[in-house]
Amino acid sequence: MATRYLIVSLPVQSPGTTVNSLWARLQDSISRHSFDTPLYRFNVPDLRVGTLDSLLALSDDLVKSNVFVEGVSHKIRRQIEELERAGGVESGTLTVDGVPVDTYLTRFVWDEGKYPTMSPLKETVSSIQSQVAKIEDDMKVRAAEYNNVRSQLSAINRKQSGSLAVRDLSNLVKPEDMVTSDHLVTLLAIVPKYSQKEWLSSYESLDTFVVPRSSKKLYEDNEYALYTVTLFAKVVDNFKVHAREKGFQVRDFEYSPEAQESRKEELEKLQQDQEAMRASLLQWCYASYSEVFSSWMHFCAVRVFVESILRYGLPPSFLSAVLAPFAKGEKKVRSILEELCGNVHSIYWKSEDDTGVAGLGGETEAHPYVSFTINFV
Repeated sequence: MATRYLIVSLPVQSPGTTVNSLWARLQDSISRHSFDTPLYRFNVPDLRVGTLDSLLALSDDLVKSNVFVEGVSHKIRRQIEELERAGGVESGTLTVDGVPVDTYLTRFVWDEGKYPTMSPLKETVSSIQSQVAKIEDDMKVRAAEYNNVRSQLSAINRKQSGSLAVRDLSNLVKPEDMVTSDHLVTLLAIVPKYSQKEWLSSYESLDTFVVPRSSKKLYEDNEYALYTVTLFAKVVDNFKVHAREKGFQVRDFEYSPEAQESRKEELEKLQQDQEAMRASLLQWCYASYSEVFSSWMHFCAVRVFVESILRYGLPPSFLSAVLAPFAKGEKKVRSILEELCGNVHSIYWKSEDDTGVAGLGGETEAHPYVSFTINFV
């Protein structure tokens, strides 16, 4: 599938020429001089023209509005890719009304039920913009809710997997590691990995009421080791001060099976919530991408219609097409299109200094035909 397409329109200018005969000439020229360039008709209906002033005013907004609609399409696609990666699922083929996006473009059919062709063009454009804006707002809310759960889960995971100086210690401690009585208490000390010998040789002398040989190593990571030490409750504060002077950190910790079970249940619930929200958001994104992409292609059809009339005049008489040239072959394709317009001195040619109509659709170069580029990614 190509990811970059040209949407163009050519004027039906010569006496006796019809849209179908011009299409046949374009097909013949492409097949002879650029046979590897996919070429399709782009079916633009007869829309309501209105006044020239209204078309000029609308044209001023079309490029800017297209940037918005196209941008929302890309945002949703990127969100889909992120959600698929997060779920460890293989990327699926994005579809519009049940067909792949490129097929939808190359076989585009105007949806008369959704956008009546007799409606004023400004009304049609406004409808597309409003619909896409609402989808973008919905996505922001849904993505924020999902990301909030992800952030909560990430915070818990950091506590579970960070260094011993900051991580949650409850899953490293067993009931038998802790001694608690009316007089005795067990503390948890965080000892730098390369200071363990010093800890073992000095912890008993950090206070006179430390239980001899009571320290036991529970866990070690890349930076620290986790040790228990049992002492009389009345000297806990003094012991912490002396330990800190030696470079040992005593973590505040109270062993509670109930709290540990509660944290475990919270983690499991967040994991379930995250997966449920991810799956729900992904399904919403699939449906919304279809909706936005369809709106975008209808918007492109409006652009072709408006710019063709402003470029070629009334009554509307032009051929619109979609091409997907390779980068190296685009220059040749454009020369074919120019030839079908007559030449670069065609009556349809406008320079950037003339009316500002050149380079319609945001093209950086002016052409003697309507042309703009769309990118799927």
